[in-house]
Amino acid sequence: METTDDLARLQAALDAHALVNLTGGLGSGKSRLARRLAVAATVDLAADGLGTDGGLAVVRRLAAQPGGLLLVDSVDGPGRAEAVAAALDPAGDVPGPASPGRLRPVLLVSRLPLRATADWGGRVPVTVALGPRSAAAVEAQAREAGITDPEAVALVVRLAGGVPLLADLACRALHAGIAPDVPGAAADRMAGEVLERLGRERPGQRWRHALRLLATVRTGDERLLAGGPGLFEALAGLSLVRRERLGLTVREPYRSLFETAYRWRRPQAHEEVRSRAAGYRRALLAERTPGPRERAGLVEEGLFLTGDPLVRTTLFPPAEEFSRIGPARPGEADDIGRLMRRWAVRGGFDVRRSERIVERWLDDGPTAFRLARDREGRPVGLAALLPVGVDTEAGIEPLLQQHATDLLGGPGSGGLFLGAAYGADPVVHAQVLRDILGQAVRAGHLVVSTASPDYQALLHALSFRPHGGIRDDVYRCGRRPEVYSHDFGAAGLPGWMGALAPDGAGPPAGGSAGPGGPGVPVPVPDVPVLVARALARLGDPAELARSPLLARPGIGSPAGLRTWLREAVAELAAADAPADAEAGAILREYYLGRSRTHHQVARRLHLSRATYFRRLRRGLALVAARLPVRTG
Repeated sequence: METTDDLARLQAALDAHALVNLTGGLGSGKSRLARRLAVAATVDLAADGLGTDGGLAVVRRLAAQPGGLLLVDSVDGPGRAEAVAAALDPAGDVPGPASPGRLRPVLLVSRLPLRATADWGGRVPVTVALGPRSAAAVEAQAREAGITDPEAVALVVRLAGGVPLLADLACRALHAGIAPDVPGAAADRMAGEVLERLGRERPGQRWRHALRLLATVRTGDERLLAGGPGLFEALAGLSLVRRERLGLTVREPYRSLFETAYRWRRPQAHEEVRSRAAGYRRALLAERTPGPRERAGLVEEGLFLTGDPLVRTTLFPPAEEFSRIGPARPGEADDIGRLMRRWAVRGGFDVRRSERIVERWLDDGPTAFRLARDREGRPVGLAALLPVGVDTEAGIEPLLQQHATDLLGGPGSGGLFLGAAYGADPVVHAQVLRDILGQAVRAGHLVVSTASPDYQALLHALSFRPHGGIRDDVYRCGRRPEVYSHDFGAAGLPGWMGALAPDGAGPPAGGSAGPGGPGVPVPVPDVPVLVARALARLGDPAELARSPLLARPGIGSPAGLRTWLREAVAELAAADAPADAEAGAILREYYLGRSRTHHQVARRLHLSRATYFRRLRRGLALVAARLPVRTG
């Protein structure tokens, strides 16, 4: 199922270099692709009867002879890369274009890049990486194998994760009579074959069970895996395992395959492993003082361990990731505009309205955006993630409207505002969303405004605090954006993780439950914020009935609070001091007049955005100061 592009990339590398390494995960189609070339001689180090020593002797002899392309396959397992490097060394060739007057070109096929596993001296191989196939290609492979039932084809695509070998094994499992609605049984049959093929990399059996435990917890350090340094090193040496910040992790889609099989074989043990790992992650958050990056990593692992189906499918799809995410760079405004247009189309938004909002976010350059870039550095995803502050209020307020005062000026303000997230495919999209959560953990607070039902469901699953919809359908899509927020302060993270944990662990001792989730401290609003909330809800008696301001003497009822606030705003607007009168005019226009955004009111009153928000906060503080208080 290799593509024409893959073959062209490989041929171009061989035309330009005498030593090339074709690399890719187990079953990715490397050998089949290599054999489509004009190969003069082949040595497969995994072939029966050849043996590593015998194969290396053949490699040494053939490499020293002029001729066409020499293909050396299966350069995997302990010591093989070093041995092949030594076998090729006597040829004494140097990097550069192959030509008839030089020694023959050599193509080395391996699961891991050989430049990372051996010292090649002056003859370093050029790496060509083979990535996963598309879902459409895997579906075509399944149909060619005689799988036509839609549910069965969907299972093949899901279990394969773009790997041709896994697609083939899934088809075999279905032909063997396994029903497509029993993915665990199919995964178990497939996993056995994968483990056998991994056996040539690492002799023995002990690591096999540890591998499925590692797949279940996603990332594990030596303590979490509890097998000692020898087992840890054995796992680390497998081509399917990577070293990450918090330990070892199994590459997708193999990780998902092993976990699915383990859950089918031993469901109770699978649940216990996941619960223990979740507790371990919470303990690291609570008992240590990890830095921001490690804290973000622990939260990501904790979210994976919740097992929530929506969280899993959205944030952790079973496919390998290749994109890297970082801040947008100068000169990438056109790329941002292109991706944001795709975001608008995908969401069913009015493109022109969306572009005007994006223009505000780009006023100070592309620093409000983080971009996902593919292997070639091309932007394929983005997040509009603005720091909450005076300089960004004008770009944020239209998407918060009546909630802006609470979230931009109260004690829970600060942190980041998320306006948009987009990925070209589900894998990139998941990377972008996880990066957003990581940035929020570093910043301590995240505010989200979204008109997407999918995002709203995800935010509910993550126990974000809902603030309700805004007044306007700003994207002209038939849906008003909903506003959410969450406190990511270090002290509240263990409780939040506990609330989301698979064992339903509650908040730690002394924790409290609140809108942000059990154990997450919810800041008590100050009086100006309570005034702003009440003003924003003047037309909703049920909401006013919940206002703490009703406890003030002389107010007593929602109707009494509504009357008092209207009179206080009118008195402030008629004040002698110009700044006070201007503050009162803002409150009157925004809260008591026809529905307008802060931006519209600022333009109507001919105020700069900085002056507008200063006067707005001044007005709320002055009204709060006029509230009656109990004496005696």
